Amino acid sequence: MTDSHDLCFLTAVELARRIRSREVSCVEVMEAHLRQIERTNPQVNAIITLLPEQALERARAADTALHRGNEVGPLHGLPVAHKDLVQTKGVRTTFGSPIYADFVPDVDDLIVIRLRKAGAIMIGKTNTPEFGAGSQTFNPVFGATRNPYDLSKTCGGSSGGAAVALACGMIPIADGSDTGGSLRNPASFCNVVGFRPSPGRVPSCSDRAAWQTLSVLGPMARTVADTALMLSAIAGPHPCSPIALQKPGAHFRQPLERDFRGVRVAWSRTLGGLPVDPQVTAVLAEARLALEAIGCIIEEVEPDFSGADEAFRVWRAWSYEQSLGELADTHRDRLKETILGEIERGRALTGPQIGYAERLRTALYHRMRRFMKTYEFLSLPTVQVPPFPVEQPYVTEISGVPMETYIDWMRSCYFISITSLPAISVPAGFTRDGLPVGLQLVGRYRNDFGVLQLAHAFEQATGHWRRRPPIVEMGHG
Repeated sequence: MTDSHDLCFLTAVELARRIRSREVSCVEVMEAHLRQIERTNPQVNAIITLLPEQALERARAADTALHRGNEVGPLHGLPVAHKDLVQTKGVRTTFGSPIYADFVPDVDDLIVIRLRKAGAIMIGKTNTPEFGAGSQTFNPVFGATRNPYDLSKTCGGSSGGAAVALACGMIPIADGSDTGGSLRNPASFCNVVGFRPSPGRVPSCSDRAAWQTLSVLGPMARTVADTALMLSAIAGPHPCSPIALQKPGAHFRQPLERDFRGVRVAWSRTLGGLPVDPQVTAVLAEARLALEAIGCIIEEVEPDFSGADEAFRVWRAWSYEQSLGELADTHRDRLKETILGEIERGRALTGPQIGYAERLRTALYHRMRRFMKTYEFLSLPTVQVPPFPVEQPYVTEISGVPMETYIDWMRSCYFISITSLPAISVPAGFTRDGLPVGLQLVGRYRNDFGVLQLAHAFEQATGHWRRRPPIVEMGHG
C-alpha cells in the first residue's frame, strides 16, 4: 500500500496510470494531497484559496466514471491548482490585487475548461504577485509565498505559488503564465519544471489583446514528462485565439526519448555580458557536463541580443496600459507603484517608439533564426541569481552591477520572451547553501517538442528533481 505522502510525490504520469488501472482511487489521491496541503501550506503560503469539499465531491464523481467504464481524459483524477490570475467560475479570483479581493468570476478561462475536460480536478488557487508583475510572489491580499528549500527566501514569480505547491507535493501539476519569466523563474527557484511554450501553443481567449505574443500560458510540474502530459491537455487550436497554433495537444503525449548524440547546443554563460552570480555559474558548469554526457556537442557562444531590452520594455509597458490602464484611472491609489509606472510608460509611448521597438524585435528574430540554423538549442541560466531574501521586493545588484529597475535582474528570461522561442527551466542542481538552480533550454521557432525532449534527456541524466524540500522531509521523518 502506498502511503499518502508517497502518493503526493509520484509523477503525474504514474499517478494517472494508477488511477486508470484502479490501483488507487481518485478520492484517495485527493485526500492525500489535501493532507499534504494541511501539513505544509501554513509554512509556505502557496495555495491561497482551497476547495476541499468541492474537490472531494469531484473525486468521487471521477471514481464513479471509472467504475462505469466511461472513457476518461489523460489527467483523470489528478489534482490541479490554478494561478490566481486565471478566472475560475464561482471561485474567488483576486489577481493578487486589493481591488479584486472579493471578485468571483462567472466564467472559466479556456485553460481551466481544458484541464477539467482532461479530467483534472481543481483543488484551489495559487498565489501570485499583484497582476503578476515582478518575479517575487507577494501581494497585499495574501502576503508572500516562501521558498520551501529555505523559508527565508523567495520562491520567485509570478507563478510562485504554483512552483511551491508542486515542490511540496501539494499538487502534481499546475498552470502558470509567463511574460518576462513567470513560468521559468519560480521553477528555477523551487527545483521544478516550468515551460514557456511558443505563443499560440496554449490559446488565450483575450478580449483586449488577442494578437499579443509576449505573455503566454503554460504548464508546470516536477518532471518534464509530467509537463508534457499537462501540455497535451491545454495545447491545440481554438477559434477564440487568432494566433492559436493548429497542432493538436495529443502531439505532446508522444514518447520524449531521443538520441542526442551529435546535436549542437550553444552554451551561453552570460547571454552576451549579463552579470551572473558565481553560485549560479558554478552549478551550471556541472549541468554542461551532463549535456555533454548525453552526446550533445556544446559550443560556448553568445548570441547577439542587442535591442532585446528596449523591445521587451516597450511591449511590456504597452501591454500593461492595454490591460490595466482603466484601473489606473479608477483605482490609482490601490495599484502598486511598479504597475503604475508601467502604465504611465505605456501611455507616454509614441507611434515611432513602438515602431522602432518592433524593428528591433524583428531584427532580433532574424538574428536568432540564423543563429539557430547552426545550433538546434541554446542553453543558459534561467535566473542570474539564486533565491534571495523574501523581504526583498527585487534584486538590486548582481556581482557588483547595480540593477536600475525591478525587472533588470530577469533579463536572462525576458530576452528569450521577446524572441517568441519556446523555453524551459529544468532542475540543474543546488548551490552550496542548498538553493535550487535551473538550466534554461531554448529551442528553434515553434519546436516545443524538441525542447521537451532535450530537457527530458537532461533530467534523466541528472535526477536533480528527486531532491525534496527540507520542510517536506522533516514533516515525514
